[in-house]
Amino acid sequence: MQKTNMSIERNPGDYENGDICKNLDDDGRVKRTGTWLTASAHIITAVIGSGVLSLAWAIAQLGWVAGPAVLMAFSFITYFTSTLLADCYRAPDPVHGNRNYTYMDAVRAYLGGRKVQLCGLAQYVNLLGVTIGYTITASISMVAVKRSNCFHKHGHHVKCQTSNNPSMIIFACIQIVLSQIPNFHNLSWLSILAATMSFAYSSIGLGLSIAKVAGGEHVRTTLTGVTVGVDVSGTEKIWRTFQAIGDIAFAYAYSTVLVEIQDTIKSSPPENKSMKRATTIGVSTTTIFYVLCGLVGYAAFGNDAPGNFLTGFGFYEPFWLIDFANVCIAIHLIGAYQVFAQPLFGFIEGWCASRWPENKFITREHGVDVPCYGVYYVNFFRLVWRTAYVIVTAVVAMIFPFFNDFLGLIGAGSFWPLTVYFPIEMHIAQTKLPKYSFRWIWLKVLSWACLIVSLIAAAGSVQGLIQSLKTFKPFQTQG
Repeated sequence: MQKTNMSIERNPGDYENGDICKNLDDDGRVKRTGTWLTASAHIITAVIGSGVLSLAWAIAQLGWVAGPAVLMAFSFITYFTSTLLADCYRAPDPVHGNRNYTYMDAVRAYLGGRKVQLCGLAQYVNLLGVTIGYTITASISMVAVKRSNCFHKHGHHVKCQTSNNPSMIIFACIQIVLSQIPNFHNLSWLSILAATMSFAYSSIGLGLSIAKVAGGEHVRTTLTGVTVGVDVSGTEKIWRTFQAIGDIAFAYAYSTVLVEIQDTIKSSPPENKSMKRATTIGVSTTTIFYVLCGLVGYAAFGNDAPGNFLTGFGFYEPFWLIDFANVCIAIHLIGAYQVFAQPLFGFIEGWCASRWPENKFITREHGVDVPCYGVYYVNFFRLVWRTAYVIVTAVVAMIFPFFNDFLGLIGAGSFWPLTVYFPIEMHIAQTKLPKYSFRWIWLKVLSWACLIVSLIAAAGSVQGLIQSLKTFKPFQTQG
């Protein structure tokens, strides 16, 4: 098939730039070229997200003892279950078995039945929620640049309030363009850029916190976090603790896209080996940043730590550095949005193609000769559906522009089923663990404990959303 063909039919993701005669993997798809390095970039892009900005607030609710303990616990659990999930990319053998292209495929291969639908529901609702959350956070950071300059010019006492909606529209327009990237395999450059941005703004936040601590300004911190009767009421302390746990859970959420990331890795060395290496690098790197940002941020702000210490204006000066950090956040979230949206895009398009294989609107690709690129294939269904999706997420983000509460709810809703339950159940099925054996028992105990954590975090987040709705004033910046 020649690249000059302007109208062809193909299955999405099976090949690139019209070349289907070479560079194919053993499953007939385009040869995967990803490595542990590109997978690490995807993981860091997915993990070091907006969650890092709320960690000082979360530590303030939990205190010096429980805060770091919860952070390390979630780090260990995420790493351990991710290694189990990495072995499920192929079935039944983790090295030589058939590939599972998506999380749902892995659940179908190992568990089957209604659990496949439950996994799909949990995964894709979570991906939808994350993209909405990233639209909110990116807009807050974009508005923060304008507010930072306003504070610098007119003084810190000025309200400098403005609507987030124009920024959400700008973010959505950028995503409409980037959403036309055909599939996950073309995202490596964007993830590397986004990962670089995440390191930049995390380092800036950490540096500013260290400078604030070194300045000797007195702040109040405690072993147990915010004090009942001084900072909050007893009821507020409970709800905030639950919400903080949800925020930390969200800060480690990337299992929803782990299988899809692994599907970009070349087969030699074995994909599970490369993915485990990438997981080690990704989770350990992010944990170091999280502990530093959370603890140093708490030391800098104490029990009054803002929900987002870069956009909540824990810092005002140097204003240009705050501006740069918020630009880095926005750029990072542009890439992170695609990391979480692409699996959902691929699922819907693959389902529609199999459901209506004769429909030319869905299956036909139209070649467009792009200077300095070559032939780019436009699929009208992909163009319409992805554009509509981005618009819907932006509209929902405008309706619910709340930061911490939304993060906690997403984390609570996805952590147990996708990060803990399914990886453990598939591991048990894969290894044929004897029922009631020691390993079987402690894996089940871990799963049930994480379910309880998810439920209380969800409760705290729902309560926080209700309170935010009661105090919400339209057309003002939410931070």
